Amino acid sequence: MQIINWAVQEDSRYVCAANVHMVMESYDSIDFRKVVNSADLVTPDGMPLVWMMRRLGVPNQSRVAGPELLPRVCEAAAQQGIPVGFYGGTADTLSGLTQHLLKRFPSLKIAYAHSPPFRPLSDEEDERVVREINSSGARILFVGLGCPKQERWMAEHRGRVRAVMIGVGAAFDFHAGKVRKAPAWMQRMGLEWLFRLAMEPRRLWRRYAKHNPRFVMLAIMQLLGLRRFEVER
Repeated sequence: MQIINWAVQEDSRYVCAANVHMVMESYDSIDFRKVVNSADLVTPDGMPLVWMMRRLGVPNQSRVAGPELLPRVCEAAAQQGIPVGFYGGTADTLSGLTQHLLKRFPSLKIAYAHSPPFRPLSDEEDERVVREINSSGARILFVGLGCPKQERWMAEHRGRVRAVMIGVGAAFDFHAGKVRKAPAWMQRMGLEWLFRLAMEPRRLWRRYAKHNPRFVMLAIMQLLGLRRFEVER
C-alpha cells in the first residue's frame, strides 16, 4: 500500500477521497482545484466518479471511499507498528472512534487525537498543533474536517506535518457510531447521497441541490464530447 510506504519513509503527503461534492467544489474554485490536483493521491469516493472513470478509459476502477479507507489503513498500520493520529470531529466522536478502532485492531498505536475548535486557529495555535502532531510520532494522520476545509488544511500543512495526511470526511462519525452508513446496495447503486440526505436533510439538502444536477449535466456533456476538462496544477 502506497500510504504505508510513505508513512515508513516519514514523508509529508496528503490524500484526498473525492466525491461529487469535491469535484464540484473544484469546478467552482480555481484555488481549490489546485489543492485537489496537487494532492499526492486522489481516490474516487462515490460511485458516480467510478462510473465516469470507467467510461473514460479506466475499466477496472473500483471505489475507494474514506470510511472504508480508514479501517484498511489502520489495519495495515497496526500490522506494521506505524503510529496513527486523528484530527477533527468532536471530543465525543474521537472517543467513540478510537474505542471502536482499538476494539477492532488491539495492536493499533494511536499516538494523537485532537478535536480543534470550530473556528480558524491563530498562527500560534496552529504552530502548537503542528508541534504536537510531530512530537506524538504519528506517521499517518486522518483528517476529518469536512470538504473543502480538510483538503485546504492538508495542503497548507504538507511539509510541516511529518505524516501522511488522509482526508476522510464523515468517516469519524460513521465509525464512532454517530451517523448511520447507507446499506451496501445503495452504495453500489450510487444512492448513498439519498440515504445521507434522508438522515440529515437540513444540513445536506443545499449541497446536493447545488452540486448533483450540475455534475450530471457536465458528465453527460463530457461523455458526448461537448466539454473537455484539462488537468490544472
